[in-house]
Amino acid sequence: MGQTARVSAFTWIAAVSLASWLWLLLCQGFFWRTDVRLPPRREPAEWPDVCVVVPARDEAAVLPLSLPSLLAQDYPGRAEVFLVDDGSTDGTGELARELAARHGGLGLTVASPGEPPAGWTGKLWAVRHGIALARARGPEYLLLTDADIAHEPDSLRLLVAAAGTGGFDAVSQMARLRVASVWERLVVPAFVYFFAQLYPFRRIGRKGSRTAAAAGGCVLLRADAAERARIPDAIRHAVIDDVALARAVKGTGGHIWLGLADRVDSVRPYPRLHDLWRMVSRSAYAQLRHNPLLLLGTVAGLALVYLVPPAAVLAGAVGGSTAALLLGAAAWLVMTATYVPMLRYYRQPLWLAPLLPFTAFLYLLMTADSAVQHYRGRGAAWKGRTYARPDTVADEG
Repeated sequence: MGQTARVSAFTWIAAVSLASWLWLLLCQGFFWRTDVRLPPRREPAEWPDVCVVVPARDEAAVLPLSLPSLLAQDYPGRAEVFLVDDGSTDGTGELARELAARHGGLGLTVASPGEPPAGWTGKLWAVRHGIALARARGPEYLLLTDADIAHEPDSLRLLVAAAGTGGFDAVSQMARLRVASVWERLVVPAFVYFFAQLYPFRRIGRKGSRTAAAAGGCVLLRADAAERARIPDAIRHAVIDDVALARAVKGTGGHIWLGLADRVDSVRPYPRLHDLWRMVSRSAYAQLRHNPLLLLGTVAGLALVYLVPPAAVLAGAVGGSTAALLLGAAAWLVMTATYVPMLRYYRQPLWLAPLLPFTAFLYLLMTADSAVQHYRGRGAAWKGRTYARPDTVADEG
């Protein structure tokens, strides 16, 4: 009797998991589709001035792969690059000047604001310094891009045309992250998949929608919208800054857009699981506003949605419950099918799709570890700095 009750209970849990997946498939902004790319655009009669702001801290390893691509932008209007060296100890600023002298292209100014004051993260203090320098030029647009982001020669041109045509105050592209090592193949596409599930791109670009997010590696922002939203002062404490920026812009009536990139790539490597673990865990608990109840709900939700389907298949096969097996298999099938478009976008083999429950389990552990680190008083650590109270979600680069 007890065994039958346990099987029946697990069957109901598997049914709830399948219902959750059907809801995600149809009602969560079609998050699983990867066709949200730069919107229709036409070239303006007169190209506006643009200033590019690049905060950089200890980026000498990736700068030769990224900065020349910015300097080589084929932009018909006036554009200038401001690289703000955020207290680097590896010669980032000197290397930037050398690369500019060697490659030419857009004008480059390298500056350093010194250590951030209390209440500011290092990156946003650097962004503030860069924006202040840029405003002296009176640009219509600011391109905020990280030091690990490489742009195709027409990237800036396409961004500006899309923003002008669509009347957007912010146009952001989720750079295609590097996928080379075994762990990158397993974890990176899922990272973008989970982000899109949390912030469906279609809803972000819809006027009247409350969903707001951006990808900090590539944000084209109207200068007047930045001023209206008090960027970056209004989000100065955000260790993770891109969603905070998007919320600030949208909260002041701005129209924003976010989609996947075709011609913008991150060159930062995450070859080991440790590297990816640190990337996720340093900010995961901040996403949950350091709330233990939200942490428990997230862990339970991840288990229900991602871990129950394969567990139901196994339990149904071992325990002889056809209903549990079929419900679990159906949920796993829907999960796998929704992951396939992201794997195709990243040009990865489709046999990775059924492994999504394992990757989700890793993310569950990373989230729990993020909470453990928080309660141990370590806060969010990034490149030699520790921030005790990060409170929004984004990427510090």
